[in-house]
Amino acid sequence: MTKELWINLPVKDVKKSREFFTKIGFIQNTHFPETEQMSSVFAGTKSIVIMLCAEPVFQGFSQNKIADTKQSTEVLFSFDAESRDEVDELAEKVTAAGGNVFAKPGENQGWMYGCAFTDPDGHRWNVLHMDMSKMPKG
Repeated sequence: MTKELWINLPVKDVKKSREFFTKIGFIQNTHFPETEQMSSVFAGTKSIVIMLCAEPVFQGFSQNKIADTKQSTEVLFSFDAESRDEVDELAEKVTAAGGNVFAKPGENQGWMYGCAFTDPDGHRWNVLHMDMSKMPKG
């Protein structure tokens, strides 16, 4: 079965995107060579690799048009935070690194605390701290 998840993102400027993600806490994948066309970062410690692909390279891989992130959302990436403070800190890092926090940190449904942001290419991300003790039983 799958041991790693590789997320391929089309980006306008590979270096700028890698700098954004490393500034907010992702780790550059030094096992993968960085070029003007591609770079790679790790999200967390669970073998999730984000490939930053120059748009022409991505379009070649996908053999499809790239979504216009100003007009629509192709996907919402969500990841966890260890605490509410970590959510707040990440929101500050995103703003300082040039991203846009479009949903400020706040509580949701009484058991989740999170925020949502866009990276420099308009891809949408969501970070959540979930208090499982308050999660509704179903």
